Amino acid sequence: MTVRTTGRTFTIKEAAGLTGLPASTLRYYESIGVVAPVGRSASSGHRVYTEDDLDLLTWVACLNATGMSVRDMKQYVANAALGAEAAGQQAALLRAQGERLAREAELLAVRRRYVQLKVDYWEARAGGDEARAEELGTQALSLADQMKSIK
Repeated sequence: MTVRTTGRTFTIKEAAGLTGLPASTLRYYESIGVVAPVGRSASSGHRVYTEDDLDLLTWVACLNATGMSVRDMKQYVANAALGAEAAGQQAALLRAQGERLAREAELLAVRRRYVQLKVDYWEARAGGDEARAEELGTQALSLADQMKSIK
């Protein structure tokens, strides 16, 4: 995703609005080296973001939205500066993130199933179907064990 702008510079508030990252996160990412230090206004000393800064921050925001760790985002940005030379490393970082997301999705699906089993359990109890409630309780215990193993 690319931020479309007009060639002017942007304040931190504008950069935050255009990238979807809070100003505090923009400052944090700069302070820990996820992104290079941003230029400063000669008169005020305030950060001044260029279109290139916004482009970089927009795809950092996308990485952030995937839940990628700060360490991996930092590595991804550093690798990007190397271009094709680091393509394999970039693919590996993204592949690993995809695998983490797949595990999270699996765990979320099991959690949803567990909640539904508990709803069904209580509905069975409310309806007086103790045999069904016992069966559902056993299934819920099995899912609880499965949730522990996925983590």
